[in-house]
Amino acid sequence: MSFHFRDTMIYYQNGSSQHNLSHEDLKKSLIAALDKLGRRHKILAIPPDYTRLPSRAGELTEMVWEYYGNTLTDVLPALGTHSPMTDEQISHMFGKTPRSLFRIHDWRHDVITLGEVPSYYVKEVSEGKVDFSWPAQVNKLLVEGNFDLILSIGQVVPHEVVGMANYNKNIFVGTGGIEGINKSHFVGAVYGMERMMGRADTPVRKLFNYASKNFTNQLPIVYVLTVVGINKQGTQQTYGIFVGDDVDVFDEAAKLSLEVNFEMVEEPLKKVIVWLDPTEFKSTWLGNKSIYRTRMAIADGGELIVLAPALKEFGEDKEIDRLIRKYGYHGTEATLKAVSENEELRNNLSAAAHLIHGSSEGRFTITYCPGKNPENLSKEEIESVGFRWADIDEMMKNLHFNELKDGYNTLPDGEKIYFISNPALGLWAHKDRFEF
Repeated sequence: MSFHFRDTMIYYQNGSSQHNLSHEDLKKSLIAALDKLGRRHKILAIPPDYTRLPSRAGELTEMVWEYYGNTLTDVLPALGTHSPMTDEQISHMFGKTPRSLFRIHDWRHDVITLGEVPSYYVKEVSEGKVDFSWPAQVNKLLVEGNFDLILSIGQVVPHEVVGMANYNKNIFVGTGGIEGINKSHFVGAVYGMERMMGRADTPVRKLFNYASKNFTNQLPIVYVLTVVGINKQGTQQTYGIFVGDDVDVFDEAAKLSLEVNFEMVEEPLKKVIVWLDPTEFKSTWLGNKSIYRTRMAIADGGELIVLAPALKEFGEDKEIDRLIRKYGYHGTEATLKAVSENEELRNNLSAAAHLIHGSSEGRFTITYCPGKNPENLSKEEIESVGFRWADIDEMMKNLHFNELKDGYNTLPDGEKIYFISNPALGLWAHKDRFEF
């Protein structure tokens, strides 16, 4: 069939809580969808970067290249504020996809504003928390590249800024500009992270959907969405793939994600241990997912211990790193006061939002255990931003780390703890703090 990008539909969906999709399953699914799209002349792929390695987006991008060949002319990883990918990361994540196809998104310089979501609408959806307009910004390549197909590839999973990651977030944040990213992050933070996470319909998503309807409806964007999680055996499992060009495809993926990425714990957790894989997590900008994704499960007066062997920085962006070091993770009230008193923080609202996200608001303690290489963050640096510090070797020994399994564990001394091997793949809560 021919594809007219003003039409809206789901081209393919395959998934359930019982599915376990292999590489070949994903390939067959993707090809079935691409066959429906028909012939293309110039294609842009927008996958996530290395920080979303479990998404299977690297494999899917390689499959797109194998299917379209030279018709795929550009691959623009949706960096957002993240650091550019290294050649080693590109090779590891994207396989044989030619290195020459990859472009670097610069969120400070390479963007254009397609339109403004009016301030009255932003105020309305945020329930009066903020009163400013929101610019729909994208990398200029999307508009100036003359593509007849833009494939936005990524994983739907609970998210601290927008509620559920991906869909048009991949466009407006992943390829977005400084003002759009800053303001969208801030809207979510002041609205309340615990009112957002795990929900498909949130104030920030409403902004993105408004922009999709009014400003990007002439762009030939098709979304390729996966749902990936950690199963009961503690291994990664791909539950679904969904391909389409409107909000319905996101809603279907989000329903499945909530089913498989969400864990309702039996009682508020007194002690949570989170492991940050050294290949994925090198900053608190990313590593604080250990806080975001567990905060609704941790008891008042509880303890979160983050094992972070590769932790070397706070922000991946140098200016954001500086702001985190200066203002620290001291909660909503302190951060909003700093925003009101300091122009540099008002001009970097995504940093301010992150400072709110990274605090427990005094409800539970947060202890980071970085590695011991010279490039890792020091005890003094960790404590300077409001976290506690502990020796990673001693902590892993005391916790009998090599014997831990995802979920509840009982240590030899009888202490009951809860272990999470990858905070990016789930959301944990107790019923008192989350309502479906």
